[in-house]
Amino acid sequence: MEIVWYGHYCFRLSQRGLATVLADPFDSQIVGYKPIKTRADVVTVSAPGPKHGHVKGLRGVKKVLNAPGEYEIGGVFIIGLPLKSGKGEGHRLIFVYEYDGVTVAHLGGLDKVPSHKDIESIGPVDVVLIPVGGPRDGLNPSQAVDVISLIEPALIVPMAYKTPDIRLDLYPIERFLKLMGETSPQRMPSLKVTRSSLPAEPKLVLLEPNL
Repeated sequence: MEIVWYGHYCFRLSQRGLATVLADPFDSQIVGYKPIKTRADVVTVSAPGPKHGHVKGLRGVKKVLNAPGEYEIGGVFIIGLPLKSGKGEGHRLIFVYEYDGVTVAHLGGLDKVPSHKDIESIGPVDVVLIPVGGPRDGLNPSQAVDVISLIEPALIVPMAYKTPDIRLDLYPIERFLKLMGETSPQRMPSLKVTRSSLPAEPKLVLLEPNL
């Protein structure tokens, strides 16, 4: 499977012969970055509002998932899990996708360190897409490190942090990298992963926004 980052919380997950999923498409006029122009069979929305659920302009969308539940669409298994917001805003969602034996968790709706019970509900995760930039929307760097230690994924992909293209007030990625002890993380235009290619030890990958 291949994972492409469009900036902020938005990723595209795809694999030949299976449904293409787009997670948390944003309104570029509010977030920054360029408008998202891609096809997707399924869109998942982890939180309400234009930073997570701007579906307008996307092509080929057959289903929008913005509620808890278990789904099987186009050969992809998707679970939407509700988690109580740390800011008293009701529930947000995290989504777990399974592509041909590879499990990916998108933690876009997460804005606090979850309980051990919540972690158990997520289940084993191979790849975690995790917000790290705080401070108002999503996990801050230290919270992100705590969550990673609880989930113990094989691959760690940060999202929702300050870049030259974003208009929002977020922390730069360097704060998170320092806490993780990362001095020279691998930067990639996209992440291609199979069950057999997963690293034995946790690995952090920085994806370049697909602009």
